[in-house]
Amino acid sequence: MNWYVVYTKPKWEKKVAERLAAIGVVTYCPLVTQTRQWSDRKKTVRVPLFNSYIFVQMEEKERNRVFEVTGALRYLFWLGKPAVVRNSEIESIQKWLSAPSDFDVSLDQWKKGDQIVLESGPFASQSAVIQEVKQNHYILILESMGCVLRVDKKGI
Repeated sequence: MNWYVVYTKPKWEKKVAERLAAIGVVTYCPLVTQTRQWSDRKKTVRVPLFNSYIFVQMEEKERNRVFEVTGALRYLFWLGKPAVVRNSEIESIQKWLSAPSDFDVSLDQWKKGDQIVLESGPFASQSAVIQEVKQNHYILILESMGCVLRVDKKGI
């Protein structure tokens, strides 16, 4: 079964994921904890990592079941076909979100363009390319995930 990306109404990610799970669809809505401040108080809330997107795992022929739930608008498409997310990418997101916020990083003397494999932290075993070397940090490109990572040198 493939993972697909469903576009939802704004601020409906958790509701849509719960309702889809209730009808038997495997869903994943990655959440992060943030502290929000209002004029009279601060509150810690769990918000979706990706605004207006959730992941669903289902067979191609059952994709229309998603629209049985209010709030699910459409699928994310790539090159005219529904975007398929690999299991390894979902697992990477889950691993990253479950990792401790502080972790040890050891850096050798790298230079721009070096190809490395991260050994620890939430992106362990991911391949990266050094894009930039600054006095206080490194900028890494994680090609398999299509993202850029900043690693601070302090404490190393």
